[in-house]
Amino acid sequence: MEKTYHIPIMLNEALTLLRPERGGIFIDGTLGGGGHSAGILSHLPEGSRLFGIDRDDEAILEAGKRLGGDPKFTAVHGNFFDMRALLSPFGISGADGIMLDLGVSSHQLDDGSRGFSYMNEARLDMRMDRSQNISAFDVVNTYPTARLYDIIRYYGEERYASRIADAITRERQASPIETTTRLSEIIKAAMPAAARRESQHPAKRTFQAIRIEVNGELDGLEKAITDAVGFLNPGGVIAVITFHSLEDRVVKRVFKTLHDPCTCPPSAPICTCGKQREIDILTNKPLTAAESELEANPRSRSAKLRAARKLDR
Repeated sequence: MEKTYHIPIMLNEALTLLRPERGGIFIDGTLGGGGHSAGILSHLPEGSRLFGIDRDDEAILEAGKRLGGDPKFTAVHGNFFDMRALLSPFGISGADGIMLDLGVSSHQLDDGSRGFSYMNEARLDMRMDRSQNISAFDVVNTYPTARLYDIIRYYGEERYASRIADAITRERQASPIETTTRLSEIIKAAMPAAARRESQHPAKRTFQAIRIEVNGELDGLEKAITDAVGFLNPGGVIAVITFHSLEDRVVKRVFKTLHDPCTCPPSAPICTCGKQREIDILTNKPLTAAESELEANPRSRSAKLRAARKLDR
């Protein structure tokens, strides 16, 4: 448990892009076990500050134990979507570096009681912020079949979404689907035999889709990334790690828009819209984990890292 709680993805690559040795105000918007924060703190000079934000109260508690002895570090409970409001009470109105590691943390996956994993018996939950009302149990047992299909097909990119949504609806009529293992078995039974023999667990994509829905991970993500760039001081850097193609497309689209915001027709001789480039993109293609990291931490396999620097004005 201890080991997986603190394995940060592509830490060296992120630190090279963020350059915390510059000093200033840095934000880890997805604190998790504090792995990236620990790396940033190790390079952050005196007089600088690092704020770690997370929706999960357990993450705040554990990171506080690990990093709380450093006076440069402050943990903040909340969603990085609300970064500006969360940091305003601390007198922070801009950042020199922002780290975002999207998706579920290793600790949340490994803690069977949280209900994120199809590998452990637990009540369906999947809430990153356990103070919120909706859980995976509610999604699975109350959503109409058509909405379940949309979620599983879009968020999970699951080609058997229709069969799975129908199976969930049918099974819950007999009795509520309360546990991760029962849901996993329902998904597995709904899929063709050939699909069940694939190397990837049959329930992986559907569990991912339900988790994204429960936590609203894609709702407002585009605005949140745009707002985070807006929160950067001139010369500040944002680094974003994604684990899902839909997340990566959002980050890529935001960066592209901020790098090339002109809305004038291509045939226009000069720009008249007045929109100016806000960032330099530091990663023309997303960075991926090195082979050595893939061997040490297989969860890094789907990770992509993109970064951009706020232009000086």
